Formats: sequence, structure tokens, C-alpha cells
Amino acid sequence: MKMNSVGEECSDLKHSYDKCFNKWFAEKFLKGLSSEDDCKNIFTSYQSCVKKVLKSQNINIAEVEKDVLGTSEENHPPP
Repeated sequence: MKMNSVGEECSDLKHSYDKCFNKWFAEKFLKGLSSEDDCKNIFTSYQSCVKKVLKSQNINIAEVEKDVLGTSEENHPPP
């Protein structure tokens, strides 16, 4: 089952990245043939698209990117 992106305009990029990543992971990374992510360019484009969608929906990107694992905020509900 394919999941779409947070923004419909980003779904094609997400599906391209998912396909590329799964192939790289199975065919190279798990076999020790590569530690470099061959899909970095697609991911960067997808990430940029998602950030534009979040911004257009007035979602604070800094809050989305905030690291909370391993901090005192980890088990607290969002404000």
C-alpha cells in the first residue's frame, strides 16, 4: 500500500523516493556495497516540497524538525 505525502503535490516525489530508497537499501546497503544514499537528490527535492506545503498550511517547520527523543520533552504531549 502506498501512502501519499502530506501535500498532494509532493506525492509523486515521495513515491519516487520510496522506490529509490527501498532499492538502494535492499540491493546495496544491506549487502555492504554502499553507505552513501543514492537517493539523496530525490529526498532533497521531496523535503523541499513538503516544507513548502507545511509553510502554506501555517505549520511551524522548526517545531516539526525539533529533536525531542532523549530529552525531557520526549514524553510530554505537544502544547
